[in-house]
Amino acid sequence: MILSRNTHRPTDRTRGTAPLGVIADDFTGATDVAVALRRAGLRTLLFFGVPDRTGQETHEPDTSHLPGHEALVVALKSRMAPPADAVASSLGALDWLRGQGAGQIYFKFCSTFDSTPRGNIGPVLDRLAEATGADTVPLTPSSPEHLRTQYQGCLFVDDKLLGESHMRDHPVTPMTDSYLPRLLRAQTREKVALIGLGTVREGGAAVREALAAAGARGARYVLADGIDESDLRTLGRAALGSPLVAGAASLAAGLAHAYAEERTGRTPRAGRDTTADEREAADASGPPGGPAAVLSGSCSHRTLEQLAVLADAGRPGYRLDPVATPDAVALAEAALAWYDTLPANGDAPVIYSSAAPETLRDTQRALGVERSAALLEEATGRIATGLVERGVRRLVAAGGETSGAVVAALGVTGAHVGAEAARGVPWIHPLGGHPLALLLKSGNFGDPGLLLDASASSASSASSASSASSAPSAPSASSAEPADRT
Repeated sequence: MILSRNTHRPTDRTRGTAPLGVIADDFTGATDVAVALRRAGLRTLLFFGVPDRTGQETHEPDTSHLPGHEALVVALKSRMAPPADAVASSLGALDWLRGQGAGQIYFKFCSTFDSTPRGNIGPVLDRLAEATGADTVPLTPSSPEHLRTQYQGCLFVDDKLLGESHMRDHPVTPMTDSYLPRLLRAQTREKVALIGLGTVREGGAAVREALAAAGARGARYVLADGIDESDLRTLGRAALGSPLVAGAASLAAGLAHAYAEERTGRTPRAGRDTTADEREAADASGPPGGPAAVLSGSCSHRTLEQLAVLADAGRPGYRLDPVATPDAVALAEAALAWYDTLPANGDAPVIYSSAAPETLRDTQRALGVERSAALLEEATGRIATGLVERGVRRLVAAGGETSGAVVAALGVTGAHVGAEAARGVPWIHPLGGHPLALLLKSGNFGDPGLLLDASASSASSASSASSASSAPSAPSASSAEPADRT
């Protein structure tokens, strides 16, 4: 039974070994939050999609005997899905997490609040709050380490108001407003309140009092300001007693630090298997080795910069052109045929559909937004499978939808979170000992050299030995910043 929403009702703070359960609305966001939890000291397992409890698929990890963990993250592809589908998959993830003994639930959405008046942040929050009995839900998209901050209820991206940033031109979720309470109110019938930075700076007790006061006024969602990591730590301590918390990875990290503080002096062993921690074994060998390839579908400004670095280094590149070849199978076969012509033991290639804004708009006009995206996702998944069949053991994927296509095509459903190649961008190692490492990069994450470094030969740093004629003709990153298609 759901209780009255007139107070901020804390959960049982004697959670003991109950793991934190996280529902992420896209794959790269899931890796970001998973590594944030891991960095804060929580042993974290990552699952792509809701694990099939029937266990009938051969690639399905045995979730009846999970390695030791204090946090479980379920990655969904719900950010751009129809609202009803996003709600259904999120509730499915919640059901599975509860079945694994999860206590507190965290809903991870994008630090740029990617959404429209139809959702999906509001609709998913509404159903999760109802299902968890959360009277008041603290949330913030603030992620200072990625230059996303909330102040006086407004979201800033790279020191610009959200509505004045590159997100204004996002092809699917253009963000033209910067005031978060107004953005969220358009997606829910629930009341939305705000906690200002001054209250946050007074400490966790003051934030908890503000949450209780907001709940007494009938507010279910309370957006909290935060402009640096200490603010997120404060919010994490204040949210420790909430059944449901939501936001970007930094608030999840603050919550994880609060877990660690609460458990000081104890050795928590959530999960069923306390004798094996394969994550440590995966990390012991350092960055993964083996043949590498880069698959990029992100059209973000930073990814275009990273592709330009690959081109300048002479990396062999192949551009996927869905207008010229509007068939996913043929597109993938042509890319793999090109790959087969490359010299053995050469530099890692890049196969990309990333494009500058004008090229992206031309593609969407010719094929339609949904058709072009679906075509490229299917082709990318087929290419990923073909590359692994040809011996590639390190796949670097740039973009959320690109990463989702890769993971789905390869049948990867669960993974350990490994070392970070960049802040918020960890290597992941599939459960079950598969000799494959994946780097799933959000479009705007990483410095300009990330793709080059992550795909470099394990024996030496990347060089520009490849001929310039085979280098990717990288789309320009000097024009107005494009949004991340993926």
